[in-house]
Amino acid sequence: MAEKYDVIVVGGGISGLSAAKLLTEWGLNVVLLEANDRVGGRTFTIRNKHVKYVDLGGAYVGPTQNRLLRLSKELGIETYKVNEVEHLIHHVKGKSYPFKGPFPPMWNPLAYLDYNNLWRTMDEMGKEIPSEAPWKAPHAEEWDKMTMKDFIDKTCWTNAAKSFATLFVNVDVTSEPHEVSALWFLWYVKQCGGTTRIFSTTNGGQERKFVGGSGQISEKIMERLGGRVKLRKPVVRIDQSSERVVVGTLDNELYEAKYVISAIPPALCLKIHFNPPLPPARNQLINRIPMGSVIKCIVYYKETFWRKKGYCGTMIIEDEDAAISLTLDDTKPDGSFPAIIGFILARKCRRLTGLTKEERKTRLCELYAKVLGSEEALHPVHYEEKNWCEEQYSGGCYTAYFPPGIMTQYGRIIREPVGRIYFAGTETATEWSGYMEGAIQAGERAAREVLFAMRKIPDSEIWKPEPESIDVPALPITTTFWERNLPSVPGLLKLIGFSTFFTSVAVAGLFAYKKGLLARN
Repeated sequence: MAEKYDVIVVGGGISGLSAAKLLTEWGLNVVLLEANDRVGGRTFTIRNKHVKYVDLGGAYVGPTQNRLLRLSKELGIETYKVNEVEHLIHHVKGKSYPFKGPFPPMWNPLAYLDYNNLWRTMDEMGKEIPSEAPWKAPHAEEWDKMTMKDFIDKTCWTNAAKSFATLFVNVDVTSEPHEVSALWFLWYVKQCGGTTRIFSTTNGGQERKFVGGSGQISEKIMERLGGRVKLRKPVVRIDQSSERVVVGTLDNELYEAKYVISAIPPALCLKIHFNPPLPPARNQLINRIPMGSVIKCIVYYKETFWRKKGYCGTMIIEDEDAAISLTLDDTKPDGSFPAIIGFILARKCRRLTGLTKEERKTRLCELYAKVLGSEEALHPVHYEEKNWCEEQYSGGCYTAYFPPGIMTQYGRIIREPVGRIYFAGTETATEWSGYMEGAIQAGERAAREVLFAMRKIPDSEIWKPEPESIDVPALPITTTFWERNLPSVPGLLKLIGFSTFFTSVAVAGLFAYKKGLLARN
């Protein structure tokens, strides 16, 4: 006999747990089925004597991520700022350049114009894309047919800008520019607050971490839900052919409810047998949006030697042979457990997944020694890593991505209920999709859709705006007069004509230098 509930939630990541928490607070009888032996989904905090605690999955929180800040505060979890006091490093063409600010500055005036135009163009295009319906953008069809590689090749004139744009895509969505739709990627950056907000540590998406690790969010919600959370229950069947929905697990247990919320990555729905079958468009969608590729690596040292050299631990590394493209300081807020966290992304992740853990550690230490100019980087005291590509109940990390042509054809399906099945998961969010913030927005929205279906709330309450966090207010992202008005490289060529090109480059260089645009801190 099937156990009877009001709502069954499939998936015990932050999205499913947020949905179950809200529905339980409304007094509904809820059960949550999680395939893994733990909650947290794509967040995962481990604890041992070498690390105290460390996030091997989603970890960061920053200004404008107000739902996550609200939920963590309610659960009594504090945040701390990721260290960015000292200089960041931009390592390019074998040399390390210290700098301050979200993006490395450019020496070359043409490269500066190209960089400036790249960020400006992406943000301007993003303004045209509705967060809740990117397929309705005026140029949706055109931009969706383009890959981000097409966009980069069309927008950037210098190799320096093309190389950094590629790194920007790798870091943000753990996939390659040639794999993703320009419409999808430009939407993704826009709904995270734009190019500066998504990439920045200070005043951006990576500003803070949680004291004790982000895994506590899921663990504490699970404690509140008590016996309503069932672990090691992979769902293999959802049958809504009769009056109530019947959900079957791999160990042949049956659960019955009026409604189901699916809070798993879209592609994992392929592991579930649906009766009646999913509608054609939904079935096609889940076959077409794969997950990104990343290995998260944390190297521990005896001391924070990089700070003594005047570096904060953030390294942006442009080198095809380097395993890591981005690092951040991962030392505890009290200065204990000195560590650098690095991300092996996209093509590099796939390339290095065949190495042993020890071989990857050696490569990282040699790279950090070179970039930081320090022998001490070769002598770690501990190493942790997590390859998200091997997780069968995640399929990859951070998020699912849309290849070209998919958003305009299938995007509107992403949140559409199928009968009495509603869809959560960070992929269905309209703010900070791909992040923990998006997971909460999606879980709470799906829960309110169920409450509306049960006639407990009006439909005007399904999409609830979130007030700004008092504790972590967002500073506005501002641009200078020159960032708004300097020409692009082709714009400069048109302005001056080829005959006076070289003279003007020299003048532009002098002008940019005088204005402090080229100064390295």
